[in-house]
Amino acid sequence: MMHHGLFFQFNFYVFGLIAVASAIAFVTRKSPVAAALWLVNTMFCLAVLYVMLDAQFIGAVQVLLYAGAIMVVFLFVVMLLNLGHVPGSGDIRRLWPRLLAGAAGIVLLAELSVLGRQQLPGELVEPAAQSNVVTAVAGPLFNEYLLAFEVTSVLLLAAIIGAVVLAKRRV
Repeated sequence: MMHHGLFFQFNFYVFGLIAVASAIAFVTRKSPVAAALWLVNTMFCLAVLYVMLDAQFIGAVQVLLYAGAIMVVFLFVVMLLNLGHVPGSGDIRRLWPRLLAGAAGIVLLAELSVLGRQQLPGELVEPAAQSNVVTAVAGPLFNEYLLAFEVTSVLLLAAIIGAVVLAKRRV
């Protein structure tokens, strides 16, 4: 179990607030590409929260699957439908958002430098045979929930095919 001290609570609240702010920015953007990038930021913050709660596998899956693969599919569909540019939708044209982004970057770099100096407790390093997280997640996913998993993949495929059909009709 990770150390749940003041440093842990501070980082948990910081990444939680960043996730909420990114989610709000996601739903308020006019440009679909900018909205998708804010959603990626939200997914990264959620992955950090999972890792802080000792769910490293779920955090890695969050980054690889949601922030990686699914967001690439979303951006592909957005670009295919030519929705990428909305007139007058400059998201970061003013000075204040740039200064805020720079300050947030400096705070995150400072947190990373503090995290890099800390030593991990000995109980965090466990042999793979004792804690096989992948089997605990993959077992139910491919046994009890296989139908839901496959239906979800078919629905995503149908959405992509529908976007291609809609794009072909416009041309």
